[in-house]
Amino acid sequence: MRVALFVTCVNDTLFPDTGRAVVTLLERLGVRVEFPMEQSCCGQPQFNTGYRQATEPLVRRHTRVFAGYDYVVTPSGSCAAMIRDNHPRIMPAGAPVAERTYELTEFLVDVLGVTDVGAYYPHTVTYHPTCHGLRALRLGDRPRRLLEAVRGLTLVELPGAEECCGFGGTFAVKNAAVSAAMGADKAAAVTGTGAEAVCTVDNSCLMHIGGTLSRLGSPVRPVHLAEILAATEEPVPAPPAQGSSR
Repeated sequence: MRVALFVTCVNDTLFPDTGRAVVTLLERLGVRVEFPMEQSCCGQPQFNTGYRQATEPLVRRHTRVFAGYDYVVTPSGSCAAMIRDNHPRIMPAGAPVAERTYELTEFLVDVLGVTDVGAYYPHTVTYHPTCHGLRALRLGDRPRRLLEAVRGLTLVELPGAEECCGFGGTFAVKNAAVSAAMGADKAAAVTGTGAEAVCTVDNSCLMHIGGTLSRLGSPVRPVHLAEILAATEEPVPAPPAQGSSR
């Protein structure tokens, strides 16, 4: 199969380790991953703000760049939802690419048929289901099933997990006070779990939650789900050679 990584703007600019983690994970599972260098924004910010005319060239470009692949995988629920739900409405010719686009956990569980990806992450983790993943893609328990199969990981429930974190893209800019209050509620719930890390399938939401946790002085660190699934147990160093001074 020909699989392309759509890394997304947020990940490319701010969280490149997430894109690297996706490649590491998929290659470990025997999938050859390609990265089309011509990829750009999927148009979600423009579309959600009402600038459809500015969105159309981005949809045309995305459709052209990813047309030759069997699957397009992205570590972003919101961008996957944008492509699947809105690209065909904006440009019907984009429907085939939209239909072959999968959020990472969908691809792992539904296409590859795996939940145990060979990961090792010896930490206590809580999971926040993002709005697009929960309501648009209906990811259901896919992320949880993947996390529960990670060796060494202890998954703890997040109170009010289905409540929005308050990011919502431009919502955080246009309604900053409400967004900050929602973020504070989410951060308090995350900290209250006693987890070492909070994970999601969207770095945009994780950026909002992580920033709020940092400002509140919480020790909980934000980690994208892909980075947890890509983690493996470090090999034990070989003993020094006999007679070595080191």
